[in-house]
Amino acid sequence: MSTVPAYPVRLEGDLDPAMSRGLWLVKWLLAIPHYIVLFFLFIGFLVVSVIAFFAILFTARYPRSLFEFNVGVMRWSWRVGFYTFHANGTDRYPPFSLAPEDYPASFDVDYPEQLSRGLVLVKWWLLAIPQYIVIGFFFGAVPFWTTWGNRGESGYRGGLIFIIVLFAVVVLLFTGRYPRGMFNFVIGMNRWAYRVFAYAALMRDEYPPFRMDLGPGEPETETPETAEPTSA
Repeated sequence: MSTVPAYPVRLEGDLDPAMSRGLWLVKWLLAIPHYIVLFFLFIGFLVVSVIAFFAILFTARYPRSLFEFNVGVMRWSWRVGFYTFHANGTDRYPPFSLAPEDYPASFDVDYPEQLSRGLVLVKWWLLAIPQYIVIGFFFGAVPFWTTWGNRGESGYRGGLIFIIVLFAVVVLLFTGRYPRGMFNFVIGMNRWAYRVFAYAALMRDEYPPFRMDLGPGEPETETPETAEPTSA
C-alpha cells in the first residue's frame, strides 16, 4: 500500500453548497476591513519573524507565544483569501480572530519542539527558491516578499489561482454552481503555497513536498498493512 506522508502544515476549505451567484462581485469591497487589519497584523508578523530568527539561532526554539501569533495571522489571511479571490469558497463573512473558529476554512501548523540553528540561516531564501518558482506560477509572480508582508490582491493578478477562480465564478454566475474540479485544484495550489510560506517563515524544518494535494481536506496518512508472517 502506498503512503502519503503527513506534512505538519494543514490547510483545509469546505465549499459552500449554496453560493450566491453574484456576491463575489462585491466581496473585495466587503473584505476591506479585513485588509486593513491584516496590513497591521503582517507588520507584526514581520517583527515576530525577525525575533524568532534570532531565538532559533541561539536557542533552537521558536518561542511558543510568537509561533501562535504568526500561525494566527496566516490563519486569518487564509480565511479572508478563501472568502475572496483565493478560492471564493464561501459566502460566510470571515471572523476577526487569530484563533481557530467554526469557519469553512482552517489553517494550522504543528508546533516544533526544536528547530535547526543552521537551517534558519538558509531555508527562507536559498533552499526555498525552487518552491518560490513553483508558487510564482500560482500567483502570477514569485511571492518571496509576500511571506513577510501583507499579500494584497494586486500581487495575484494573472496567476493560475486568480484565473481559475475567475472562470469558476463566471460559471457560478450563469449556472449557480461552482465547478468542483476547479475548487479542488485551487485549494491544492493554496495548500502548496501555505506550506512554503510556513517553511519560509521558519515555522518548520521539514521541506515542503513538491506535491499537489487536491481537495478540501488534507490527504489522510495511510499506514502500510503489516505483512503476515510466512510459515516455515
